[in-house]
Amino acid sequence: MERQEVIFAQNLEEELSAAIRKCRADKQFVLVDTTTERLCLPVVKDFVCMHETPVIMIPAGDSNKTLESLSHVWSELQHLGATRHSLLINLGGGMLTDLGGFAASTFKRGIAFINIPTTLLAMVDASVGGKTGINFGGLKNEIGVFRNAKTVILDTQFLKTLDKENILSGYAEMLKHGLIDTGVHWAELLNMEMPESPDGAGFHDKLSALLKKSVAVKQRIVLEDPTEKGIRKALNLGHTFGHAFESLALQRHPVLHGYAVAWGLVCELYLSVVKTGFPVDKMRQTVRFIFENYGRMPITCDDYPVLLELMTHDKKNTAGEINFTLLGNIGDIRINQTATKKEIEEALDFYREGQ
Repeated sequence: MERQEVIFAQNLEEELSAAIRKCRADKQFVLVDTTTERLCLPVVKDFVCMHETPVIMIPAGDSNKTLESLSHVWSELQHLGATRHSLLINLGGGMLTDLGGFAASTFKRGIAFINIPTTLLAMVDASVGGKTGINFGGLKNEIGVFRNAKTVILDTQFLKTLDKENILSGYAEMLKHGLIDTGVHWAELLNMEMPESPDGAGFHDKLSALLKKSVAVKQRIVLEDPTEKGIRKALNLGHTFGHAFESLALQRHPVLHGYAVAWGLVCELYLSVVKTGFPVDKMRQTVRFIFENYGRMPITCDDYPVLLELMTHDKKNTAGEINFTLLGNIGDIRINQTATKKEIEEALDFYREGQ
């Protein structure tokens, strides 16, 4: 997989124009959802490089990360005359960059795409690293391919359009990156106070600095293991439980991805204490931060069989065993760990009742 160019924008118009020129496309299209069409498209639509670029729109929200939305994008590309030499510009959050990347990767066996993530979650996670896909059969990201965007352009001005919940959703992935990186990075993240208004004094600058550090962690790991054969599984910390929480929520009341990951971190840090010796004090500090900022998804013992069943469908599993990424300490990554049904249920007990 070719190396991905990630740019922190200083001048979005100039950087987008340069990225488009590198693709040498015969036609270009921009994909938005109903939210980014209103809040983000106005930022770029009058750029010279975007002159007369057709707009393809899909409904917003992870519940629309579906085969139906994907088919709509394919149909629009076909109807608008896209060729295998065309370019798709994905302007949106993680749902849109995942789906748009997959649409581009499969249309006429693959056209070029550029990601302009507009949420913190997409900037720190979904748009970087080459994972594309859709939800299918009630499971998260069940269908997809590894393929890099030609360029990812991160412009933090878009973060000012987000509410506190969407900032927190992205911040959960940043917290994960701190846990797999260094104690200093982890402590910086835990010491950040989350204001009610994300454009509060100084918060945006602090968040931007931490974002750059977080993206660097992901880039380093992805470059070492692009298709998740080994160390890239470090990025799955919190996600075995997290995807199960998220899939269960899809059946009830959908939750933001980062909230599910945060709750997954609680369970997997508990397993890390029990199975790989993660320090109890660091687990409790992290769990306290998560519960104070993310609350808890209400579950009961009756939900355990459903959550276990959802975990059995996780793509990381091998030989029929549920696979986890755990930690021996901050930055001490233990991939390919397994747990018994009893241990998983104990972790869920801790999530429901622990502090």
